[in-house]
Amino acid sequence: MSENTQPVFSIEKLYVKDLSLEVPGAPQIFLEREAPQISVQLRTAGQAVDEGVYEVTLTVTVTAQIGEERTLFLVEVAQAGIFQIRNLPETDLEPVMMIGCPNILFPYAREAISDAVTRAGFQPVLLSPVNFESLYQAQSQQAATHATGEVPIQ
Repeated sequence: MSENTQPVFSIEKLYVKDLSLEVPGAPQIFLEREAPQISVQLRTAGQAVDEGVYEVTLTVTVTAQIGEERTLFLVEVAQAGIFQIRNLPETDLEPVMMIGCPNILFPYAREAISDAVTRAGFQPVLLSPVNFESLYQAQSQQAATHATGEVPIQ
């Protein structure tokens, strides 16, 4: 009987849901010698697929630019996973999906980004580790601020 109430977390499937690469200035852009400015954006989304089964998607967008207007490349990967998450209190489900699952997905997204950029003819982009717990807490705090109109005191 106690087995049915134990929390369950397992990875059912990891996959690239979407991968996009743009090199808008090719071939002239390959003659540039100036070091580009790299920007990274992260988005995490989760949805129920079945009872106790969730899909979580981590979308990573990397843009390399020279100056304000010249883009070397833009690469975006939506790395997804199907996770079995059962017997958790409702309050713990969102943190698991927005912290635990992205921690699992990020190394795969980082590899897909680096591989795509290298295949496009550029030096690999090696993304630094991400603290998804801090990101989640910051977003939760920001959502609480917008909902109440008050800034929480730390």
